[in-house]
Amino acid sequence: MANAKIVFLGAGSIRYTLLLFLDICKTAELHDSSVFLMDIDPEKLEAVHRLSQKIMQETGTSLKVESTTSLKEALEGADFVINTVLAKGEGHEDGYVQYEIIREIGEKHGYYRGIDSQEFNMVSDYYTITNYYQLNTTLEIARAVEKICPKAYLIQTANPVLEITQLVQRQTKARIIGFCHGYAHVKDVAEALGLDFSLVDWQVAGINHGIWLNRFRYEGKDAYELLDKWIEEESSQWQPKDAWDVQLSPAAIDMYRFYRMLPIGDTPRNGTWKYHYDLETKKKWYGKFGGIDNEIERSKFYGELRLLRKQLFALSKDDSVKLSKIFPEYFDMGKLSGEQQIPFINAILNNKPSRLILNILNNDIIEDLPDDLVVEVPCMVDANGIHPEKIDPPLTDRIVKYFILPRIMRMEMALEAFINGDKTLLEEFLIRDPRTKSYEQVRSVLDEIMNLPFNKKMREHYNWG
Repeated sequence: MANAKIVFLGAGSIRYTLLLFLDICKTAELHDSSVFLMDIDPEKLEAVHRLSQKIMQETGTSLKVESTTSLKEALEGADFVINTVLAKGEGHEDGYVQYEIIREIGEKHGYYRGIDSQEFNMVSDYYTITNYYQLNTTLEIARAVEKICPKAYLIQTANPVLEITQLVQRQTKARIIGFCHGYAHVKDVAEALGLDFSLVDWQVAGINHGIWLNRFRYEGKDAYELLDKWIEEESSQWQPKDAWDVQLSPAAIDMYRFYRMLPIGDTPRNGTWKYHYDLETKKKWYGKFGGIDNEIERSKFYGELRLLRKQLFALSKDDSVKLSKIFPEYFDMGKLSGEQQIPFINAILNNKPSRLILNILNNDIIEDLPDDLVVEVPCMVDANGIHPEKIDPPLTDRIVKYFILPRIMRMEMALEAFINGDKTLLEEFLIRDPRTKSYEQVRSVLDEIMNLPFNKKMREHYNWG
């Protein structure tokens, strides 16, 4: 077992930090490691520190855990830096509240689900053109990592993973890797078809929130034939278990028919406006809930997050209550959460090979895409590093030409606008939006967003006026 310093940035997010902290406690090879919790909010930091102590007591593990509000202190000597930071502008509102204020302004000006909801990028917390603070904060973190702990892996967990990982790759030498858990929905497909997942030969490839099941074989045979049979005989009976359940929705099947490979994870949420014109349209394509990316279900989800945060804060101060009694599903010591961050660390640190789906530079992994593009692909990870698999069979021409390349264009516009402070690119982003009826509409929605009190720095960055 090797000793390492594992840092959580934005540890005050609590829910995600504790999930990954539990994974560390469940991984015996990492018990010699030290964990640093860092957040700029002392109250949240104290709460997550107390909760981590509770978790160790209840799991019978003993890790060295320290907390700090200093980024420099957290990064000194770090080997792995897990970034879960959700940045916000000035003011007391948390990031999600500020994002929802921006979304409401967008809807007032005729942009259903806000101006950041775009074709191939409909996920509700995947802000791009109004996300100055998230991009800027993460870039500052990456530059600090580059200076203070240049050999550390920067494990990018917070959204937007594509834009952030691409930005940091271009602007720094930090060893950033993007992480997302959407690939795991391949198991949902196998389960629906009644397949033993251990016998499925599968591969996914694409870009973050735009990955596709390029290889799907079962006991040596093409399993897409089984999927086609399920679609023909059973798909009409499909009903979502909850708002997040969209993997075999009518939208996913419709995308499969058009692109000729099945979209996986968050990808079915990220189609064209065909699936997203309004709530009724969403219900047609995603079932009775309309998916998670609508005005009802997303609002519910944020409310649940706030309640959970409040509950965890209260539990952090109550020594009489056991977390394992309240959240027993998370305390199975033989079962990790399914998140990839801790298996990645264990693979690198202790040579425990693991197949993971990571966001890394393409470098000829996916045909017909730029080498300097961040792509999401399967990799074997061990003490010698990251070894991407050969993508076989390749993605279809339709996926590359009609999904990935248009999505790359949006990413490039957002990053160029941010890097150069170029407001004309923000305008152009919206001018090309099918919801836009006039240039005046573009100016008015951006004016109102830029002039929000908490967006003062963003307004100055773009010299808006």
